Amino acid sequence: MKLTEYLKSKAFFVRVAMALGIVIIAGFLVLQWLDFTTNHGQEISVPDLSKLSVEAAEEKLDDADLDYEILDTVDFVPGYPKYSIVSQDPAPGDKVKEDRKIYLKVNSAGYSSTRVPDLIEKTYRNAQSILQSAGLQEGKITYKPYLGKDMVLEMRQGGKLLHPGDKIMKASKIDLVLGDGKVGFEDADSTDVANDSLPE
Repeated sequence: MKLTEYLKSKAFFVRVAMALGIVIIAGFLVLQWLDFTTNHGQEISVPDLSKLSVEAAEEKLDDADLDYEILDTVDFVPGYPKYSIVSQDPAPGDKVKEDRKIYLKVNSAGYSSTRVPDLIEKTYRNAQSILQSAGLQEGKITYKPYLGKDMVLEMRQGGKLLHPGDKIMKASKIDLVLGDGKVGFEDADSTDVANDSLPE
């Protein structure tokens, strides 16, 4: 049988139809296998682990067929029990696949220590920014006569004079003594002259 006659024959079309059927069936089976192995459509809602202990969080994640990894222990966060979960990624409510790893950050046991920054002769506004970045809080503000208005003259805690570099606990309140700006240039000059005339 010639090729042109074969291509027009019923046997050729039967074989083409069989080949197409095999391809379609094979493709369908591959898709079903992929759906099964990747858990297609089977998503898990990430539970909220906030303020839970690591042990309680682990139990909750096990029940949801999820894994976890502790990334870090963060500085103490008020309002969270010590060694409890402070943050998680993915976030609560996110949809993930089975065995997805949830990354956790844990609260520390308490405030760590830090060193007092040098605020002397800094402006009050600048001092506020420095205190915040150092994890410290602004305490009571008092004034005393000084040429520079709102210039930091002293740092105190509980009445005790603090010096730059002193160790204190983070989140501590620092009382600031500021200049009131009411000493004029003439007053300052006369004060200097009076001090110079005093016997040593």
